[in-house]
Amino acid sequence: MERWTVGILIFDGVEVLDFAGPFEVFSRTRLEPGAESRRSNASAPFDVFTIAKTTQPVMATGGLYVIPKYSFETSPPVDLMLVPGGFGTRPLLQDQETLKWIASRARQARLVTSVCTGALVLAASGLLKGKRATTHWAALDLLAQMIPPANVVRDARFVDDGVITSAGVAAGMDMAFHVVEQRCGRTVAEETARYIEYPLRSAVAGA
Repeated sequence: MERWTVGILIFDGVEVLDFAGPFEVFSRTRLEPGAESRRSNASAPFDVFTIAKTTQPVMATGGLYVIPKYSFETSPPVDLMLVPGGFGTRPLLQDQETLKWIASRARQARLVTSVCTGALVLAASGLLKGKRATTHWAALDLLAQMIPPANVVRDARFVDDGVITSAGVAAGMDMAFHVVEQRCGRTVAEETARYIEYPLRSAVAGA
């Protein structure tokens, strides 16, 4: 299976589990079962890394500092782009450099996803026009007011309408497992969930 690159955008004020949860899911997925397979990348279907505007440390919620692997300028092409949420998404809605970078990378990516209020950033980048989408429950009304508008789904863990958006925080792991199942099959998704001891029952429910 061709290995996909997964680029996860991070920024000051990013919610930790929004990016770390999917990072864990994608980076621990293996096509070969068992704990030993996680000791190498031989059967890894995803190559996961973080991207930020620069490679200077990013301060996530709670004061956690994260060093991005790549900057906008140095990032390789991504097959799967993930935009997480957090209070730091609000400044991004006016950050034209970031919005243009997201729109440009989205045109090259095979799949675009968001977690939580990352959906607001996708909407501001013009990527949710006319699409069904969701976000954190506290930002549903704001998403509905974005221009161009999305068709907001208010009671879903994640919504797959070409672009995949998820509800808040922990729901990003459900979205990530949905992607794993789509790409690698149910058996791989179940085995990965077992490895990280995550209940898969709601992870593939969708909307």
